[in-house]
Amino acid sequence: MDHDGDFSAYASARWGALVRAAVFLGCGVDDAQDLVQTTLMRCYTSWKKVAKADDRDAYVYRMLLNCHRDSRRRRWWGERATGQDLEASVPDATAGVDVADSVHRALNELSKPHREVVVLRFYAHLSERQTAEVLGIAPGTVKSRLSRALEQLSIDEHLIDLTQGATR
Repeated sequence: MDHDGDFSAYASARWGALVRAAVFLGCGVDDAQDLVQTTLMRCYTSWKKVAKADDRDAYVYRMLLNCHRDSRRRRWWGERATGQDLEASVPDATAGVDVADSVHRALNELSKPHREVVVLRFYAHLSERQTAEVLGIAPGTVKSRLSRALEQLSIDEHLIDLTQGATR
């Protein structure tokens, strides 16, 4: 397959998963889409290197994390969109909002390194080795961070409320 076609097929197949991973890392949906767009732009410009990677998905998730970290370092003092379209009528879709909100709140309680490990291991379904490679840490560190993160999540009040059927 040609360069553009190969990249296009990969980007189309992974777009949704990358956006959801960015949301779980703490971005809003619009920011997550921008982050993935930036990541895929970097992938495209170095596609030969990405395509030759032993584990293409791990390589791209590493790029996503680097773009996310870079975006958090920048200071922007300009105008920011509110994300609200006052003229659009939005149907009520609150059925899954409570669960998603609880999960996001619980993930936000984790430290950045712990959240990254949880997202890569359980959302992106990367192995411990792949996660270690993406984060540039030892597999043992992945295990210990994951253990601590899961311990913290097991007692998080937002998730406990879900298991008890309570809402806030």
